[in-house]
Amino acid sequence: MVSQKEVLLGAALFLLTLISHSEGIIGGREAAPHSRPYMASIQRPDGDHFKHECGGFVIADQWVMTAVHCMANGPHGRKVVLGVHSLSEAEETKQTFDILEHNLFNHPDFSPSNFDNDIALIKLDRPFNASEAVKTVQFLRTGGVNPTTDDEVETAGWGSINNLESRPDKLKEVVVKIVRPTRCARDDYFDKTFTRNMMCAHKKCSEPCDQPFPVEDSCDGDSGGPLLFNGVAVGITSKGGKKCGQLKKPGVYTVISHYTEWIDGIMNAQPAAEGEQGS
Repeated sequence: MVSQKEVLLGAALFLLTLISHSEGIIGGREAAPHSRPYMASIQRPDGDHFKHECGGFVIADQWVMTAVHCMANGPHGRKVVLGVHSLSEAEETKQTFDILEHNLFNHPDFSPSNFDNDIALIKLDRPFNASEAVKTVQFLRTGGVNPTTDDEVETAGWGSINNLESRPDKLKEVVVKIVRPTRCARDDYFDKTFTRNMMCAHKKCSEPCDQPFPVEDSCDGDSGGPLLFNGVAVGITSKGGKKCGQLKKPGVYTVISHYTEWIDGIMNAQPAAEGEQGS
């Protein structure tokens, strides 16, 4: 006769199998290789190698946008890698750049307590070589139209595919929907930590749901990546979170259009790069 302990162990292993084969960020799917050529992988030193830590996206020649909380205390040897699909495979499309201390610009009003103003700019140590695998994406400026409740938006990254910190090797993408801001500001969602500089989004899993989570969502490691509406970056993944795929904890994104003056001020104040392009 099968014991209760054996039944519980079997159920746990079955759930683990379901989680481990989730196809996306939380849900979603693998992106077509280099179909999102603006994506950047921000990687930290890990022994003799580098490990993906956060996302980012290319907004201009030599400029990458990301989230402050990815590097709130400085670069500390991190690098930006463009032209990535697989983190582990050798790809001729990859271009790697140093993050110099004086080329990292964190928003001065970033709040560690609730991640308000979670936007940062990185000036690469040299211009990138534009290709089919490395291109800029347009970002929404002041006066542009942001998505509203139930609008479909897209995000992508190499973040966790479950709450066991399992990370994908290849870029994942997911379509989610904007959640009403007043809902995200409710006390059973994010309460007063949710500000006007944020938008939140996820997508309830359609019935019958064939994944172990009730919603599709961004997750830990997707931070710094873009939220796109009609092909334009409107948000920065801020609180993908370490507890993902929860109905009352949708992903939180920084509203880019609120920062046009700050972005222009940083980028226009920097001298043009000299020397050869990166490879």
